[in-house]
Amino acid sequence: MGESVALPRGQARFASATIAAFAVVTVAAGVAAWHKYELLAGPTVAGPYVDNPLVEADTHFRNLMGWRTGLFLAALLQFGIWLANMRDVADTLWAEGQRRRRAWLIFGWVVPVAQLFVPKMFVNDLWAASRPQEDRRRGHPLLTAWWLSMLAACGNTYGDGPRALKDAATADEARHALRQIMIGDAVDVCAATLSVVVIWQLLRRLERATVTVTAHTDTQPVAPAGAGA
Repeated sequence: MGESVALPRGQARFASATIAAFAVVTVAAGVAAWHKYELLAGPTVAGPYVDNPLVEADTHFRNLMGWRTGLFLAALLQFGIWLANMRDVADTLWAEGQRRRRAWLIFGWVVPVAQLFVPKMFVNDLWAASRPQEDRRRGHPLLTAWWLSMLAACGNTYGDGPRALKDAATADEARHALRQIMIGDAVDVCAATLSVVVIWQLLRRLERATVTVTAHTDTQPVAPAGAGA
C-alpha cells in the first residue's frame, strides 16, 4: 500500500456530535418524565388548562420525546455513514477480511434477524483490520458491551413504554409506563456513550495501523531498473 489513506475524522466528529445530542435530549426527556411521574403521584390539580402544571409537564415531555426520536434516527444514519467510510480504510489494510458486502451496511440494520449480528460483524472486521497482520483477531469486550447496549437501546425504541403511556387510563398506569421509559432512557444513554467510545477507539487504531503499513511500504527496497531482465 503506497498511497496515503484518508481517515474519516470529520465524519467521526459529526457522528459523535449527533450521538451526543441524542444523549443530551434523552437525559432531558428522562428528567421531564421524572417530573411528570412526581406530579402524577400527588393530588389532581384543578384549574384552567393553560395553568395546569401536569399539562405543561406533559407537553414538555412529549416535545422532548419527539426530538429524541428524530435524533435517534439521525445518529443511526451518521453512524452508518461513518462505518461505510471506515470500511474504505479497512479495505486498504485487509480487504479479504471484510466478510460482508457493502450493501449489508444498509440492509444489516433493517433486515430481521440480520439486525442482531451483521452490524457487529462489520465492526469486528474493522477491529481485526487494525491489528498487526500476525495477530488479527475479531472481537473485543468493548465491542461486545457496545453491541449488547445497542440491541437493548433498539429494543427500547420499539418498546411498550410510550404506547402504554398513551393508553394509560389511570395515574398508576401512567406512572408504570413512565418508569419503563426512564429505564429505557438510561439504556439509551449508555449505548450512546459506548458508541462514541467505539468510534474513536476504532479511528485511532486504524490510524496507527495505516501509519505502520505505510512506513513499512516506504522502507521496502526498490528493485533497480532492468533487474528482472
